[in-house]
Amino acid sequence: MTSVGNSGQGGHQKPATAARMYDYYLGGIHNFPADQEAARAVIERSPLIRTIVRDNRLFLARAVRYLTSVGVRQFLDLGSGIPTEGNVHEIAQAEIPDARVVYVDIDPEAVSESLELLESNQFATAIRADVREPQAILDNPQLRKLLDFDQPIAVLLVAVLHFVEDNDEARDIVTTLRSALVPGSHLVVAHATVDELVFDQSLLKKTQDVYRRQTATPLTPRKKSDVARFFDGFELVDPGVTWLNRWRPDPDTVDVFKDNPEHSSFYVGMGRLS
Repeated sequence: MTSVGNSGQGGHQKPATAARMYDYYLGGIHNFPADQEAARAVIERSPLIRTIVRDNRLFLARAVRYLTSVGVRQFLDLGSGIPTEGNVHEIAQAEIPDARVVYVDIDPEAVSESLELLESNQFATAIRADVREPQAILDNPQLRKLLDFDQPIAVLLVAVLHFVEDNDEARDIVTTLRSALVPGSHLVVAHATVDELVFDQSLLKKTQDVYRRQTATPLTPRKKSDVARFFDGFELVDPGVTWLNRWRPDPDTVDVFKDNPEHSSFYVGMGRLS
């Protein structure tokens, strides 16, 4: 998932994007040779990436179900990526039929596929925009037409902020979004990390180089303390900022990372604006 821009490559081959690489990890069909090549390079260096990505989708589903259970009816999914099974609108509208969802991504294919999927859904849409320009997203007329900022909104930043390289810029994005929200709104974050992992630094650098060279979206893992700072101004929802597999786990799901939660390589959390 990503809402961060990417640069082109020579010839007619489409450049890889993090959104389509994510689709490839999930076994989707909306990806191109450049995406497959880049994704395979990451898998070679990080063999658990497909399991992590699947678990990240399960976390997103749990988060959305929790949000509907506390009455949230509006969702802004930034870095939404290619539509796949268990989309936000499907989960939310199963509980609240008129739940409103706006998907945002920089990848034109992601937006096009989303719009096709949502063609008959009056309560959901997709727009093309860059997460690094949060005010432009907030000012987007399509977004404003669907979402009422006088009512609580859940902002979903799931697997996207780690594609914003600068720490201050990443925090400023969240601050700008928070400033537009009313009490009762929520923030959901899932973010890559290398905390507590015993790993080969050279392999991390090679993985980062794949994203930097082939998608122009540098991968920037952050520590737990950095992820926690995104929730400044929010009241953390229990269990706070924690490992991917430990946020309100579904007891019926097999937990691959049960004994080694750090191998999930993601911190996740949710905060409520009081």
